[in-house]
Amino acid sequence: MNISVELVEDNLQVKAVLKGEIDAFTAPILREKLADIQLRENLQIELDLVGVSYMDSTGLGVFVGFYKSVIASNSHMKLTGLSSRLKRLFDITGLGEIMDIQAMSEEVKIDETV
Repeated sequence: MNISVELVEDNLQVKAVLKGEIDAFTAPILREKLADIQLRENLQIELDLVGVSYMDSTGLGVFVGFYKSVIASNSHMKLTGLSSRLKRLFDITGLGEIMDIQAMSEEVKIDETV
C-alpha cells in the first residue's frame, strides 16, 4: 500500500496528482503532503485522483480536514478524475454536495463536446 503526490505550483494555482491507495496507512503521508501547500487567499487547488485505486473513510477524513483549511484561507479546492466508485463514496457521505467534484465520466463528456 502506497501513495504518491506530485505537486505543481504556478502562482495562484496548485495541482496535486495523487496515485495509489488512500487508507489508514497512507493517509498520514497524504495529510503531510497536502500540508506542504502554502494556503493563501484566492488559491485554486486541483486534486487529481485519477490514479487513486482505493480509498477508505480515513482518506475522506484527510480531504475533509484539508477542505476546511482551504475554505478558511478563502481559497478553492476541486477534486478531479474520480472513478465512479470514489465519486459514490463522496456522494454517500454527503461530501459530494459540499465539495467541488468532477468525476472521470464528467470530464470525458466535457471533452467530447469540445
